[in-house]
Amino acid sequence: MKKVLTGNFAAAYGATAARVNVIAAYPITPQTTIVEILSEIVANGELKAEFVKVESEHSALAACIGAQAVGARTFTATSAQGLALMHELIHWSARARLPIVMANVNRAMAPGWSIWADATDSISERDTGWMQIYCENNQEVFDSILMSYKIGENPDIMLPTLVNLDAFFLSHTSQVVDLYSPEEIDAFLPSYKPEHILDPDKPSSFGALTSPEHYYEFSYKIQKAHEEAKKVIQTVAGEFQKTFGRFYGLVDPYRCEDAECVLVCYGTIAGTAKEAVDALRETGVKAGVLRIRYFRPFPGEEIRRILEHVPKVGVIDRSISYGNRGPFFTETRDCLSGVQAGLYGFIAGLGGRDVSLKDIQGMVDIMRKDTPNPLIWIGVKDVC
Repeated sequence: MKKVLTGNFAAAYGATAARVNVIAAYPITPQTTIVEILSEIVANGELKAEFVKVESEHSALAACIGAQAVGARTFTATSAQGLALMHELIHWSARARLPIVMANVNRAMAPGWSIWADATDSISERDTGWMQIYCENNQEVFDSILMSYKIGENPDIMLPTLVNLDAFFLSHTSQVVDLYSPEEIDAFLPSYKPEHILDPDKPSSFGALTSPEHYYEFSYKIQKAHEEAKKVIQTVAGEFQKTFGRFYGLVDPYRCEDAECVLVCYGTIAGTAKEAVDALRETGVKAGVLRIRYFRPFPGEEIRRILEHVPKVGVIDRSISYGNRGPFFTETRDCLSGVQAGLYGFIAGLGGRDVSLKDIQGMVDIMRKDTPNPLIWIGVKDVC
């Protein structure tokens, strides 16, 4: 079945298709319609699930933690300040190895108050242990929800996932989305049956005091799970392609094979970048795009393999690590250390500022003519 859906509706339909057992809901613009449509789906009897209305985003994730700990498949959604309010429990849920899936509508952090796209909110959570996906379109939002449960619930992984979609560029923009039959989805994504749960008949402890004797090893195991997740992601991507006809790996290369300059990006900017590259190719400029889907685990090996022979590489960040550089730039630079000297770091689109074809083509022009620069602000207005 094909439906015309906003990104928010695609996320809600993805959670429904995954047959989640518990939904924790708290509104925040521009995420609110995700939980609104889910409330209607549950109320109409289309999904047998507990819909829990809570008093804050912190409580929303707390509800998911409790439900997941007793063996329920859980879902929630948030954005910006809401994600920041969850920060304590973002850490807790990852260290408890609970494969919760949460849709985050990327929105700029306040102040000034903004409801427009910016990835700084999710980037702020990069060191918590959650896996992170950045979606290019609404079909990918729907598909990523399904895949995230299958990957996160793998007994060798058992980690939560943040599925990120750009505010308004996806959340409130309608696109055609393929929805799959329940039989196909059930065959791809079986019910959640964790090995360890809170069970009065089998008493056990979760999240108790841990001495230095064991805490270190718990951290080591989370790191090893992220490393193993790269293999699981590729395996699940192959299964998904076989079942539904679409492939989603750790990265998405576009016209990189013979490229002399490649733009690395993520989220909806990638779609604009691909169009810009097509136009540049018609003029004889050998440009390419490498979209990073997973920021955690970071696909360093894949990036290095694709880009190590590319003369010039530019990274577009819709976020900024204040006092340093763009976060995707610094991590890309790290994995290209020793093989790539011509690196350019572009900051663009903060606070939902449009990133146009002209902007992208301008970045390629800078890469072709100017010396490498790790911090280039695109489109800054003279406000002084």
